Formats: sequence, structure tokens, C-alpha cells
Amino acid sequence: MSGHGFRLLSALYRDEPMVGIWSPQDTVGAWLRTESALAQAQADAGLLTRDDADAISAACRTELIDMDLLWERSRTVGYPILPLIRQLAGHLPQGPDGRVHYGATTQDIMDTGLALQLVRSCDRLIELAVRFGDALAELTGANAKVVMAARTHAQQAVPTTFGAKTAVFLGEVAREVAEVRRVRADVGVVSLFGAGGTNAAMGEDGPRVRGGVARRLGLADTDVPWHVARDRVARFGQACSLLAATCVRFAREVVDLSRTEIGEVGEEDGHHRGASSTMPQKVNPIYSEAAIGYGVAASGASALLGRAMEAGHERSAGEWQVEWLAVPQVAEYTAAAVRLAGDTAGSLRVFPDRMRANVELDGGLLMSEALMMRLAPALGRERAHDLVYAAAARARAEGGDLVATCVRDLPDEVRAAVGPLRLDPSDYLGEAMSVAAGALREWKTARDEGGKQ
Repeated sequence: MSGHGFRLLSALYRDEPMVGIWSPQDTVGAWLRTESALAQAQADAGLLTRDDADAISAACRTELIDMDLLWERSRTVGYPILPLIRQLAGHLPQGPDGRVHYGATTQDIMDTGLALQLVRSCDRLIELAVRFGDALAELTGANAKVVMAARTHAQQAVPTTFGAKTAVFLGEVAREVAEVRRVRADVGVVSLFGAGGTNAAMGEDGPRVRGGVARRLGLADTDVPWHVARDRVARFGQACSLLAATCVRFAREVVDLSRTEIGEVGEEDGHHRGASSTMPQKVNPIYSEAAIGYGVAASGASALLGRAMEAGHERSAGEWQVEWLAVPQVAEYTAAAVRLAGDTAGSLRVFPDRMRANVELDGGLLMSEALMMRLAPALGRERAHDLVYAAAARARAEGGDLVATCVRDLPDEVRAAVGPLRLDPSDYLGEAMSVAAGALREWKTARDEGGKQ
């Protein structure tokens, strides 16, 4: 599991493609791709012969690397590139063996490899987030008119629809997909500025070589070194943290709405799915619980990347190593959270009858605002508020109906002015349907923008 040892949550629910991106094989592979591109770009600039560059590229294969030896010697050096290029040189004849890593520094290779991995990570996150968004869009469209209780401070507030609720999540995911796309462009930048950020070892050929490496790897070029400027990496963490937090919020909504006392939604059913070892009746929301665990962990790991920005001078002394731990965790945890949230949204069971029953659960108190607004033209808002407030307290204490209790206290002239008071939650939904429709339009735009890139 990405070479990090056993982690129970990862053993159960990890996202294999993302774990693969940060595996030892793919990490070393990214460094080797960089070394190969460097040799070829230097041949283009006349710093190496084409034969030497081709020989180096042919040796840049992970199957030729003794991983155990690489990590053993890296523990002595503190960094893996010197032992890596010594192994590469060992596979080359005299001549090209002395041209591997020519003029570069360790962090150039590792940061360029990191850029390749970050771009791939963004692509995987976008893929997963689009899947999540599509599932939310399906829920939003299918349930735009399904009436339920909106809840504020965990209490029933006013009527809404389930589609209006999921529309809010859909809007978040649309914005976060756009943000990950922006971050993808930010992090896909080559690093090749040598020991102290001046690229003196390559002389006047430095910019040409750097541009050649960038083109061969599909990365952006830059005229400014970023050995200690880690804002791009931290921005990747921030984008992941936002996306992961939305997954946590969605998962907690599923957990809360699937409570026995509420029962408005449920995760997919199946034999022993979410079962308890001692309580046979249990059907626990296991995907949502795992998404919460991953999402919280992703946000925590992301925070470490802000500390990695504190590096001093032209090269860090420890802050860079924070990234070695945190970046793979942020990527892997976020991917797992998004995949779990998407799977949950795509298989979620919705119970409209239970939603309607809960709307009527409290003697019509959910319609208190609607009743107040109905009375306000005749009584004024403040007097109407106080009258409905008192009626709500009595109805709750006596177990009666809100409207019937309130009508008893109305003066005859007010009762005549407002007419029959029959309040249907379906008639007090405000912009709920247009909220759902608006979120669906935003999502379509977000998806279409991705198709243009």
C-alpha cells in the first residue's frame, strides 16, 4: 500500500489508481522520466551527443533499479537521487555514464517528478469528482419536487425539497472541480535551476534545456526557481482539503438523515452490509463513515503543506521533507473520500414517504413561518410573530395542531380578513425547484468546461 505499511482504512477503501500514482514504482519512474528528458533536452542543446542521450534514456527504466539498494543508500545520503544516478550509470558504458544528471540538482529531479505526479493526481481527482457530481445531479433532478423538512440548528425549520438540498452539494462540487482544474495548471511546472537556483552549471544553455525538458514531459516552463517557493504544492493541498470537506459534509448528511428516528435516506442495502457483530438489526452507513474518516484526515494532512512553505534561503532544511509525507497522504485520502462519496450518492436510497411523514410529525409546526407570513398583512409582522410563537408553544405542550390552536386566538375581524387557513408544505417551497434547476445548469457548465480543456 504505497510502501507506507498497513493502514486499516486504506486496506478497506483506498483508491487504487491514486495509490498507484504515489507508489514507489511510479515515484521512481517519474524521476527516471525526468532524467531521460534532461538528457534528451541537453542533446538538443548540444551539451550531450544524441547517442549518449539515447543510451541514458534506455537505462531510465524502473525494472533496472534495485529498489531495496536504492532505499538503503538513500538513508545514508538523505536523498534518493545520488544513489539513483549511480545505479543508472552502472548500466551505461564509459562516456554516457558520466553524463547522467548533467548540471542538475537533486531537487530539480524530484520536484519535476513531483509535478508529474501532481498533474496525474489532479486528473484522477477530477475524474472522481465528476463522477460524484453526476450522481448528485441525478439525485437533484429526480428529487427536485420531493418535499422534506429543511433543518437549521438540527431542528425542523421550513419545507424544502430533497433536490434543493442536494443542489447545494452539487454547486460545491462544480466549484471544486473548477478549482482542481486551475490547480492542475499551476502545479504542472518543470524545475531545473541547479544547486542554488541560478542554473550556473548549464550556463547560457540553461533556459533552452529547461524548456526542452518541460516540452518533453508536457509541463509548463518557468523563468523563476521554486525550490523553496512551495505555494503551488500548498495550493494543491488546499484544493484537496475543500473537496474532501464537501465529501465529509455530504457523508454526515447521509449519516444524519439515515438515523432511525429520521429514516429519510439510506445507503445501498445488501447482505451483512453495515452489519453489527452483536446487534442483528444494524445497517450502519459504512461508506459515509469511511468518507468522513478519509476527508478529515485529508484536511489535516493538507494543513502540513502550509508549514512546508516556511523554508528558508535557497533550499529548505526539513520543510521539504514534510511534503514527502503529506502530499501522498493528501492525494490518497482525498481520492478515497471522493470515490466513497460518489459511490454513496450514486446508490443512495431516498424515502419520500418518510420525508413527508416527518414534515407532518410535529403538529404542523414546520409551517410556523408560513402562518406568520399569512397573518402579517393583517396583523403586522411582529404581532403575527408573537401570536404564532404563543400558538406553537401551546400546540407543542398540548399535542395539538398549530393552525387550529392559532385560529382560536384570532380576533374575528382578522379571521375574516385572512380567510381559511389551510397550509400545505408543498405550497411553501419558495425557490426550491429553481435552486435545483440552477445547480443542474451550473454542473452542466462545469462539465462542459472540462471537455474544452
